[in-house]
Amino acid sequence: MTQSLLPFILFALVASISPGPTNLLILAQGARSGLRASLAPIVAACGAAAAIVLLVGLGLGEWLLRHPLAQQWMSWAGVLWLSWLAWKMLRSAEEPLETSAGRPFSAFNAASLQVVNPKVWLMAVAVIGVFAAPSLPVWQLALVFLLIALPCMAVWAVLGAGSARWLQSPKRLCWFNRGLAGMLLVSAWGAVLGIA
Repeated sequence: MTQSLLPFILFALVASISPGPTNLLILAQGARSGLRASLAPIVAACGAAAAIVLLVGLGLGEWLLRHPLAQQWMSWAGVLWLSWLAWKMLRSAEEPLETSAGRPFSAFNAASLQVVNPKVWLMAVAVIGVFAAPSLPVWQLALVFLLIALPCMAVWAVLGAGSARWLQSPKRLCWFNRGLAGMLLVSAWGAVLGIA
């Protein structure tokens, strides 16, 4: 079992640490509100992603494959929501960090984002298609994914919190928010159009 688990651990590590919509929003949350305020959204997002892996492994993945219209609807709902979040980030690009602290990225938002995030669904289908086996039951894959995703996403919050002092300059903050908004758009549209 250890031999079959190692490739999955490496996959989960890459999938969890790579830039994506949720990681970018956690980075922004860390910069605006600090590490402590980022913990609930991190746990919610990672828990939702692990739950999606579990649900796909229990049969939802097959259902989605049989209903491509539902897949498309979910992808477009996700990309539109992420585009709206990017627009909000662009509109508040020059607001001081303290001003925007009243609009945090909540645990509910983080979990909901995973449900409509095309990257999460593609990852879950890949996990089940490649790694699910009698020696690695679906519940173990979901649990291992959760345990790997938590510290990976926390790294993004730490990076954000660490950059807060540097972002006190209005010009730097503006470029930071514009850059995050642009990366959020690229990651969302890239996933739904098959570019990323």
